This record gives sequence, structure tokens and C-alpha cells, in this order.
Amino acid sequence: MISYLCGKVIETIRSNNNRISLILEVNHIGYEIQIPSRLARNLPEDPQVKIFTHLQIREDKPILYGFGTAAERDLFCQLVSVSGVGSQTAIACIDTLGISDLVQAIVTSNVNLLSKTPGVGKKTAERIALELRTKLAQWRETAGVNISNNNNVSPPAEVQEDLEMTLLALGYTNEEIQQAISVLTKDNLMLKNRNSEDWISGAIAWLSLE
Repeated sequence: MISYLCGKVIETIRSNNNRISLILEVNHIGYEIQIPSRLARNLPEDPQVKIFTHLQIREDKPILYGFGTAAERDLFCQLVSVSGVGSQTAIACIDTLGISDLVQAIVTSNVNLLSKTPGVGKKTAERIALELRTKLAQWRETAGVNISNNNNVSPPAEVQEDLEMTLLALGYTNEEIQQAISVLTKDNLMLKNRNSEDWISGAIAWLSLE
């Protein structure tokens, strides 16, 4: 088992199905590692980076998955242990919600929030919460995962549908939309704002900086 790799980032590659691979050179060997888009956007500029890895063998083909922290890697392993949750769904969960909000959503059985992940329906969300909530309630303490107090907060009901539909029409992904909403809902003044156009312009402004 490869626990982690330390090496030089050569390049990141996005495939046609939006999977992102990192080419990491370690001792003159280039490792191809599939990583979440969150990690791809936040790769450090240091000459040497540390990537925590998990190796899966599928149909005799080894696939190396990489994460920025050991906690993310371990959470990925917990997610893929759930029946019906594959590696791409697990990565999408981490990408869409982030580790803190994802763990809290599972521990509190927040099915609506879990269902925000592309490809995760209500039944899958319920299964994830049912199988992992007790494990993660204990694990988050030892893993040092800081829990956000904001993950149950959403835009006003009359705003959210307009916001999501408009951003989808503009070509943003569900993952990008949920990240923008997560940022905007941390603003108490914005939470009191029921003007859809203000939320849309705020989300676009934040997304344009990413």
C-alpha cells in the first residue's frame, strides 16, 4: 500500500469526462494520480508536494487516487465502502461539499445536503448516512476534522431555484454552484437578501475568481 508520495508536480490533465489526473514525478518516475478538482485548484507552489494516496484495482487495472490530506483520503475510503458508492461518486461528494460539511451532513443525516452531489440521489444519500454516521462521529474526533456550523444554511427558498437554474444555464457545474452557495451563505447580510439577482451576481463574481 502506498500511503503517500512526495514529488514534483509535472502537470494536471482533465479528461473528456472531467476526471482530473495529476502527474507527479517521484525519483524520476512519473505517477498518474486521479485527484479531486478541489486539490487541482489548490496545489501548492512548493517544489515538493505531498499527496496522500489510495490504490484501487479494478478489472485488473490499478488506479491511484490522491488527496491533499490523510483525512480526505480516509474519508474517501469510508465512502467507497458503502454499497452503491463508487470512487467517482466519493470524489464528487468531497468536491461538492468539502470534508467538513460532508462529514457533518453524514453525521447529522442531512440527506438534502448530501443529495446536492451530482449522481447522489435520495436513496444513496440515506444509505451513506445510515452506514457511516456512527463511524464518522467517532472518526472525526481522531482525524481532527473541524466541523462547520454553516452546513444547514441555505439561500431563501424563493432564491435558490432561480440561482441554481441560472448558473446551470450559464454553464457552471453543480459542484461549482454548491461551492459558490457555500461561500455566499457565510455572509449574514446576504442570507437576509431575497433578491435573486444579487445572489446570482455574487455567485458569478466569486466563480470568476476561481
